[in-house]
Amino acid sequence: MNKRPHDLLYDVNEKPPWAALILLGFQHIFILSIAFIFPVVIVDAVGGSPADTENLICMSMIATGLATILQGMNRGPIGSGYLCPLVNGPAFLSASLLAGKAGGLPLIFGMTAVAGVFEAVFSRLISHMRAIFPPAVTGTIVLMVGIEIVPIGVTRFLGMDKFHGQPHLVSFLVALVTLLSMIGFNIWGKGKIRLYSVLFGFFIGYAAAFGAGVLDIKQLAHIWNAPIVRFPNIGTFGMSFSFALLVPFLVAALSSALKTMGDLSTCQKINDAEWKRPDMHSISRGILANAAGNLISGFTGALGQSVSSSNVGLSLATGATSRRVAWSIGGLLILMAFVPKLAAVFVIMPTPVMGASLIFAACFMMLAGVQIITARLIDARKTFVIGISVAFGLCVDFLPEVFRGFHPWLQPFIGSSLSLATLCAIAMNLFLRIGIAKTARLELVPGKDFSEKVFEFMETQGAAWGALKDVVHRAATALNEFLESAAGERLAEGPLSVLVSFDEFNLDLDISYQGREAVFPDRVPETADLIQNRKCLAALSGFLIRRSADKVKTWTDGSRSGVILHFNH
Repeated sequence: MNKRPHDLLYDVNEKPPWAALILLGFQHIFILSIAFIFPVVIVDAVGGSPADTENLICMSMIATGLATILQGMNRGPIGSGYLCPLVNGPAFLSASLLAGKAGGLPLIFGMTAVAGVFEAVFSRLISHMRAIFPPAVTGTIVLMVGIEIVPIGVTRFLGMDKFHGQPHLVSFLVALVTLLSMIGFNIWGKGKIRLYSVLFGFFIGYAAAFGAGVLDIKQLAHIWNAPIVRFPNIGTFGMSFSFALLVPFLVAALSSALKTMGDLSTCQKINDAEWKRPDMHSISRGILANAAGNLISGFTGALGQSVSSSNVGLSLATGATSRRVAWSIGGLLILMAFVPKLAAVFVIMPTPVMGASLIFAACFMMLAGVQIITARLIDARKTFVIGISVAFGLCVDFLPEVFRGFHPWLQPFIGSSLSLATLCAIAMNLFLRIGIAKTARLELVPGKDFSEKVFEFMETQGAAWGALKDVVHRAATALNEFLESAAGERLAEGPLSVLVSFDEFNLDLDISYQGREAVFPDRVPETADLIQNRKCLAALSGFLIRRSADKVKTWTDGSRSGVILHFNH
């Protein structure tokens, strides 16, 4: 059972009022609408018409809405159960541009569906890959997710877009007013004021943009002139496939899946005050929801889906992480696909307002990554995993010209700071795991050695190995209980030999001794039996040890006996 963090207004399991769900849904859609630029880029690259762009945006709304609802599901085989909206993310942009130039929109949609199948297969394997994705790796991914948003956000914050190649002072001032409004409502606002801090910031940003001339009457007229209801053309372009484009789309799907893992780790952490490690089962279901989103995109005629890190940052900033907000977002997006007037509000979002919202969300994502990284002691191995990955990831933004000459098939690997940092983190973690297992041996004499020796040894070794304090304490408590039981029941003839082994994910105590086999009942003895039968004390001790350890295994070979106590780390 997760422990609810004190700073959340609505945690993952809570049900906000209907009015709050609608307002929170719109607040998230303001962030998601920034990704509507990708359909414009794709259609422009393939020489499509404005009608094609409009239809692609509508289909993207439907696919994103359905995928976001699936992601919020917490029952059945699909869905992480967290508020982690999906969006037409940049992970598929390079591959989609290649497909668009080779075979137009039908090839994009067909290969997106293939990527969805691959992602579904990967989702079934991820739960067995915990050693590949320790907190140092997942934290680095989350940190780079936030960092990757920064260049996009800063350029828009300065008013730079396709119409302005240089910073624009008026746009900068609009962005500054918007960002300071969001920060002010978030820090000094209480209750619902903090809950809707971004929404209030958007209203102020739109008003400032209109007053400064960044948003004009002509753009506002776009809302007025849009029809009330219009049905998009579902699957009108069809689908086609190409083996030559298989590798780029599989790489894009892998990048999307790894990004999902990082964002869902953040979702787990912000909903659990005692979070220690990623829940790979939930992540597996979440990646499967992504896969379903890409299959929906392929068959209906939309672009590839990946989770939106900005929206995860927004949920952390506002303190509203209820999964029901995901359902609200999905429902509103699907509704907007059929109501162009609603969609137009987001389509005309001023560039500086976009930039302010991205910077606001990026702050929380970067901090979440740092918190995941520092959840464990940072030793020399983790220092190099994190440092080298961040260094090479940042090179993509600092030295983009270095990476432009690589083959297009390699672009999904090196085309973004996130993808390159992720690959570096995984590779460095696997390489530096060589020699990671550590052992120490201790001898204890029942009746002569006491708890001080046990706890001092375990705490010293735990600190040296970077083990979690609560796991070390549970192991020390169980070992001390066994020592006292062995002394009181004369279980062992001679000393206990204890081999302690640790490999970052497991802490094991292998205790061997001369004597009879120990008993570890799975039920606590009755109170009356404890009073009348002194032997039941040994049974109580065994029960307490079984409760402390995650697994208990006993053995005997006739002359010697032993017990292995396993603790998940």
